[in-house]
Amino acid sequence: MLNDPIHTMVRREFLERIGQVSLGTVAVADLAGRAALGKESPPQKPWQPISDRKVRVGIVGYGVCQFGAAFGFQDHPNVEIVAVSDLIPERRKGLMKACRCDKSYESLEVLVEDPKIEAVFVATDAPSHPRHCIEVLNHGKHVMSAVPAVLGSIEEAEQLLETVKRTGLKYMMAETSCYRDDCYAMRQIYRAGGFGRLVYSEGEYYHFCPTPIDSYKGWRIGLPPLWYPTHSTAYYVGVAGKRFISVSCVGFDAGLPDRRPGANRYNNQFSDEVALFQTSEGGSSRMLMCMGVHSLVVEQGRVFGEKGWMDGTKYQGAIKELPDIARPALPPGVAAGGHGGSHGHLTDEFITSILKDRQPLVNIYEALALTVPGIVAHQSALKGGERLKVPQYDPPKGPTE
Repeated sequence: MLNDPIHTMVRREFLERIGQVSLGTVAVADLAGRAALGKESPPQKPWQPISDRKVRVGIVGYGVCQFGAAFGFQDHPNVEIVAVSDLIPERRKGLMKACRCDKSYESLEVLVEDPKIEAVFVATDAPSHPRHCIEVLNHGKHVMSAVPAVLGSIEEAEQLLETVKRTGLKYMMAETSCYRDDCYAMRQIYRAGGFGRLVYSEGEYYHFCPTPIDSYKGWRIGLPPLWYPTHSTAYYVGVAGKRFISVSCVGFDAGLPDRRPGANRYNNQFSDEVALFQTSEGGSSRMLMCMGVHSLVVEQGRVFGEKGWMDGTKYQGAIKELPDIARPALPPGVAAGGHGGSHGHLTDEFITSILKDRQPLVNIYEALALTVPGIVAHQSALKGGERLKVPQYDPPKGPTE
């Protein structure tokens, strides 16, 4: 069958290869733009170590996507993998081998008791992310979580936020779109003033699933699409660092078998959801997650501002001096990895935030700004597109702000 989990992952890998070719066009377009401005693109700066300290990391989760090993913690020069865990013994052994680690625990709850571990990568099932991250934080350890931060629960979002604030520890959500080449470039150009305020933006995540992907306790079966929104919402929040303040959303039923009455735990009929958000800049964003659109896996976005726009391949606008839009160099041996070459960058960002004692890019406030709007969007779809307010989670302002 073409829709079993193995073929699904093959399709994803195929798309990543296509994406790498397409992103070569980004680099060419950028070089041409700089040449037109009379400035050649400088070579990428080599990676520079900032410390010889090794952060002692535990890794939990080696499911269908095998994300526990996919983000390259085991290859980072500033990481020591202390122990790994998965509830299923065979997977636990696989994770030990992939991470070149000879110590394991039967569960996250046992692993976090290890006093040697100072940070944990949570790559478990999505419904458990907030509970597992809270458990890690309550044991005095930093945490990086796979997406989404929470699955459908605003109450759990607020519990997670309060735990991060109370413990003062580092929390990061590994949102891959934030480190895709195009989104990274958009963020750099936005910060340099190349867009001005964003009038309109779009984020699209297409993942055709006529047969649900296997998952722990079947959590993916019938999942409301915009409960998994962050690959799309990163093309506004991850670019501008601003917020969605209200939303109207329309759901669509493509007739997938897991969306029929009684076929899923969520009582969800929608295979596709398209949301129109009002932004804190006064603009609009169209964000979608579609599982019924017959396509490969696609994660893409576009931004349109007062001073320029970018459609994922080329910037057009008034800025006269382009900023450096190349992603930072990775440590030797750390692969860029999947999802548009974002995995290695996310790991390096998390480890660097610990070594430098600073907030990571996708900290708890950005994580909730990326995730919670999708929860509210699904509520809007259930109400026929009624416009609803989105809860706001902003970091405390500094003394001079």
